[in-house]
Amino acid sequence: MSQPPKLDSTTAELPQERLSTRLSELARLFLRLGAIGFGGPQAHIAMIHDEAVVQRGWLSEEQFLEGVAICEMLPGPASTQTGIYTGYLRAGQLGALVAGLCFITPAFLIVLALSWAYFKFQGVPQIEDLFLGISPVVIAIVFGFCWKLGKKAIKDWQGIAIALTVLILSLTFRTNILLLFLLAGLAGLVIYRPTTQPPAGPSSHTSASLAPLLPITQGIPNLLANLPTEPLAVTSFWGLDRIQDYFLPLATFFLKTGAFIFGGGLVIIPLLETAVVDDFGWMTRNEFIDGVALGELTPGPVVITAAFVGYKVAGALGALVATVAIFTPSFLFIMFASPFLVRLRQNPWVKSFLKGVMPGVLGAIAAAAIPLAAAALLQDTVPRTVVAIVVGLAALIALVQFRRPTWQLVPAGAIVGLIAGAVV
Repeated sequence: MSQPPKLDSTTAELPQERLSTRLSELARLFLRLGAIGFGGPQAHIAMIHDEAVVQRGWLSEEQFLEGVAICEMLPGPASTQTGIYTGYLRAGQLGALVAGLCFITPAFLIVLALSWAYFKFQGVPQIEDLFLGISPVVIAIVFGFCWKLGKKAIKDWQGIAIALTVLILSLTFRTNILLLFLLAGLAGLVIYRPTTQPPAGPSSHTSASLAPLLPITQGIPNLLANLPTEPLAVTSFWGLDRIQDYFLPLATFFLKTGAFIFGGGLVIIPLLETAVVDDFGWMTRNEFIDGVALGELTPGPVVITAAFVGYKVAGALGALVATVAIFTPSFLFIMFASPFLVRLRQNPWVKSFLKGVMPGVLGAIAAAAIPLAAAALLQDTVPRTVVAIVVGLAALIALVQFRRPTWQLVPAGAIVGLIAGAVV
């Protein structure tokens, strides 16, 4: 059984023939995992563990768990970063690139096709009936995620206070989400500060880790100053008519978004919803929740919802720009910062900061979910509203009580929506 390269290995240290073999193996594995990766991030991580550790012996158990711990600490989709990390240990930086791209590509192509179909046939009664059942399921998934995250992230009354404060500030004053994450982290530094003096120099590491926490929309309004403020109409498939105007706004916004998805892929909801619906006017709230639904419907990370937003803004080219931008921070974190992150993860001040961020994430998701729930559940007629509420409640019970996987619930909601839509 071959031993994986050390953490600080580079592709230059691997024999060329072995490198090509390793890259080919990584490509085949992660293309397959990306195509069948239903069930959410924990299911993805379990699949990668089974293939890379149990079946192939590429990584030791210790290496894999260390990688998962680092990826859970980082912003970004943890399962995708675990794949990138596995590729990094197996074949250096080229391996990280191949594993990550192959894991993301199937979901991107599926979302691109679904985005085209959605906007092509938007307004067709059957499509509306489909999302009559799908959208409430997505709301249930969001609230179910809040429930699970709450049990994990909130251990005391201080955590409850942080979550409620972020919830109230988000709903009442529409405070920038990333500013709230920063404030929650700073609260964590105060409330959960280490009881023992850390080793020399950690405060500088902590300060460096907080330096990039800038408001996610900073600088983007200037780029959008001369663009429409009403929700955009659908562009052509390729988006050639818009990509020149929207390339920089899309790339800048999704780069910043990808750098601050703390706590799991569904954190993309509060980061995107206010900006793309209210600030930029790129899409309506109903379109946004339908885009999240398509992200849940496909294999791979729900962060791929970015491709749906990009498609609405500037067609297939916009989808590509948004997808590349939102995943770029994950590649950079793993490919170039892994050795530093291994040490940083042990820093007690970083742990305190993240312990404050997690309840803040919970509050932000709950705040974003409330208007989305209103858009998904309050239909144009009373019978359709009743159907949406019943589907949402049933899905929430199935998730929380019976632990049904999301990839089963979304199609089930679609079937119920089609049947109920034909009747009511």
